[in-house]
Amino acid sequence: MSLTLNQPVPDLEVSVTGGRRLRLSELHGQALVLYFYPKASTPGCTQEGQDFRDAAADFAAVPATLLGASRDSLKAQDNFRAKQGFPFDLVTDTDEALCSLFDVIRLKNMYGKQVRGIERSTFLIDRDGILRREWRKVAVKGHVAEVLAAARQLHSA
Repeated sequence: MSLTLNQPVPDLEVSVTGGRRLRLSELHGQALVLYFYPKASTPGCTQEGQDFRDAAADFAAVPATLLGASRDSLKAQDNFRAKQGFPFDLVTDTDEALCSLFDVIRLKNMYGKQVRGIERSTFLIDRDGILRREWRKVAVKGHVAEVLAAARQLHSA
């Protein structure tokens, strides 16, 4: 199944930090910013998370929920969240169900070898669970400001 803009996002249940389970439908009622990153505690992923953390109050004012996701273990996600002081949950998608739904797994070159990994991507889902925006092959610098502007625009529409 592939997601299409302006279509509903399936109600998937995911594992999040703290060992909890969360259904995406539980987040209906406000926008959801779902961002995928390759690996917890690496430089680019840390910077991206810090940028979302630093703008968390601005997203809450929209209102929009932030949710980060990677294929890291629950322990790695819990440690990453605690160390960086993220005020939002991180998804541990070890079975790649969420990654597959959003089609973010790509073949990447690492040290001359092809490996499967997450392509840094962000998705904006409206309060009714409809996919409204997507950013793929994200460059970290300036990205959070762009997503925040889109979330504000979506809320005012």
